[in-house]
Amino acid sequence: MRKIGIEEEMLLVDPATGRTTAVSERAVRRHDGDAEIEHELFLEQIETMTEPHALLADLAANLEEVRRQSVAAARSAGASLIASGTPPLLSGELSVTPKPRYERMIEEAGEIGRYAVVCGMHVHVDVDGDDEAVGVMDRIQPWLPIILAISANSPYSDGRETEYASWRSRSWTAWPTAGPVEPFGDPATYHRAVSELIASGAALDEGMIYFDARIARSLPTIEVRVADVCTDLRDGVLVAALVRALVETEARAWAEDRPTDPWRVELLRGARWQAARHGTAERLFDPGTRQLLPAGDVLANLVSHVAEALADAGDTDLVHEGLERIAQSGTGADHQRRIGVDGDLVAVVADLALRTDPDA
Repeated sequence: MRKIGIEEEMLLVDPATGRTTAVSERAVRRHDGDAEIEHELFLEQIETMTEPHALLADLAANLEEVRRQSVAAARSAGASLIASGTPPLLSGELSVTPKPRYERMIEEAGEIGRYAVVCGMHVHVDVDGDDEAVGVMDRIQPWLPIILAISANSPYSDGRETEYASWRSRSWTAWPTAGPVEPFGDPATYHRAVSELIASGAALDEGMIYFDARIARSLPTIEVRVADVCTDLRDGVLVAALVRALVETEARAWAEDRPTDPWRVELLRGARWQAARHGTAERLFDPGTRQLLPAGDVLANLVSHVAEALADAGDTDLVHEGLERIAQSGTGADHQRRIGVDGDLVAVVADLALRTDPDA
């Protein structure tokens, strides 16, 4: 089985006001566990990473422990930690982490960078070299909006109801290298596109290539970056299971040279917008029929598409249970809205902090 790992970006907030607080340097410095906890673009954020695992049970246990240690690190800095794609409440102007690369990013990006305090979940899946990675990336694109819909967890931003289930994904596409891409065909074309994007000034380096799926810079993985960070750990593991199944399914199709119909990037953007707007609450764009269908039907088609890979990994029951849970209770965005139905975003943040902590 292909090993998988998860990166999570999360927000630091004041426990009393619910507003973001710029204490990541203190939190990272005081962290005394073995989990990997790092700075992010702003001092109001931290980033974590699990180890790679073949079994979902092991990934889930590792993710829970990393969360536990992250919550403790935030608490040591006088903050609460929340797993939300966007901050429901901001404290004012954001504080850039004082590193030359981050400072240059903000200087170059201007207004785009100054409000880029968003949090995603990145899933890394093992691949056997760049040829397989590009073969997978070229085939996986139409399915990624469905992954986004399942993970949607950012309806509020800076005191506002955005009317999107995933405002993070809409905000993030302001970066010139972010979002879906057209097929590359081979690694040489992929790497040339990356080099030319950097040469154009759209990115400072490979770390700023924000494709929805990309070849990881320093790991032998494909990195799928389309998801919001999930408050419920079970949702994060569900997303990871589906991403691995998609990678395995499309790797087999690529290895067997099965024909595929290329997608125009405009259509991919449209499907992504639909997923960000509504999550799983309404209709999604179905890759098989290229039509808007009820979300439940599209999710069922996704499971059917990756059924063999799920079965081979022993993940079928977990995925069915997870999707049934979302069908009954909704996404993270739906949960946030239930708490904030009266406009009390302080209560939304308090609930996020409670559910982010595995021991609460």
